[in-house]
Amino acid sequence: MARSGDLKSELVAFVHSPRFARRLDARLDEAADRFGFLDEATAIDTIDHFALQHRLADGSSVVERFVAQRRPPLQEDERAMLLGWRDVVEGVFEVQGSDAGAAVLHNLLDDLLYRVHSNLGRSALGKLRKGMFVAARIVPVHPDTDAWLVSGNLTTYAPGDGPQLAQLAAQTLAAHPQLLRRNPEMLRRAWEMQAEARADFLEVFGTDMLVLDPGEAHVRMREYHRHRQDKALAEFDDEAAAQAISSGPSLEELSSLPEEFRDVDTVAVICDETEGLCYYADFGHLDALFADPTLARDRSYLSRLREYLNDDSVSPMVIRRLVQRHPENTDSVFRALLRKPTFAWEQDGEELLRRRKANHFAHEPWPSVTPVGARLAEILRTQGRKGR
Repeated sequence: MARSGDLKSELVAFVHSPRFARRLDARLDEAADRFGFLDEATAIDTIDHFALQHRLADGSSVVERFVAQRRPPLQEDERAMLLGWRDVVEGVFEVQGSDAGAAVLHNLLDDLLYRVHSNLGRSALGKLRKGMFVAARIVPVHPDTDAWLVSGNLTTYAPGDGPQLAQLAAQTLAAHPQLLRRNPEMLRRAWEMQAEARADFLEVFGTDMLVLDPGEAHVRMREYHRHRQDKALAEFDDEAAAQAISSGPSLEELSSLPEEFRDVDTVAVICDETEGLCYYADFGHLDALFADPTLARDRSYLSRLREYLNDDSVSPMVIRRLVQRHPENTDSVFRALLRKPTFAWEQDGEELLRRRKANHFAHEPWPSVTPVGARLAEILRTQGRKGR
């Protein structure tokens, strides 16, 4: 523990060296509020993220550079310890108690327990009491242990703040399902839930993709979510069903389209096996192009396809869908788009996707549906009862 404190101090000094000043300043500017103010806790976490997780131009992280360049070289065990710090867990934790100088924390996000130490000594965790909540970043003390270390700022909350923190945890999980990666059981359940949702989509519509105008898409999605709600509530008694309806989002909220989709000509609603439920604007425009490649004479069609191809938020799955719907015309469309008369999708298509959408291939897929752990669900239910 003492050695980790010494090396962390060296790493922070390395981060603040002139070689990283411009990039670190840019990250701190991004973290500041709209008035340019940056509180101490946010600054500490931003610096910690930069040290352990930010990727430099060559793809390496700052901590990897430090380990490689440190003189004298670190011992092998010390190298393993610092490189293990790349495995950051960011969470909202409920304090369960203490154990031999460590705080026992239950992460509301991944539903796992962590024995957490501080390299500032026991006094740094002495203010924690059972039932309190903590927002923190933690890293393994060493990859060969099950002990964890506070990394960055530690923000404490009173037990009464639990409902608000539970809402934040649920929203964070919905936006970042990869936070379940440490809990295989929850991750397995997430994939099962996504498969169930897709089976319901197929049951209602007979297909996993609809191409509609925004108004019709809203109506059909309300139909889908009504089916899902009725199916779920059939397992509850009247009181539990009423509580579930009052505490969850309404059908209108579930079926409403994102604001940016309301003025487009068409919306593709796709319930993909891997990507889950997703929406794509102006898909009908592209579908028409692939159905009739002569439309490429109108540059607006190719411009929209180019946007899809270059937009990092558009999954390769959507391009593949267009190809699957019109395989006989795919080569003609891409030859016109790329101005490459010899382009052949069967030979060149995947390489094109990997080049234009590298970020999508850089990590494993995650489910779009996220379950919540038993304790988080309990706090959310308590909040729902108090709100009635």
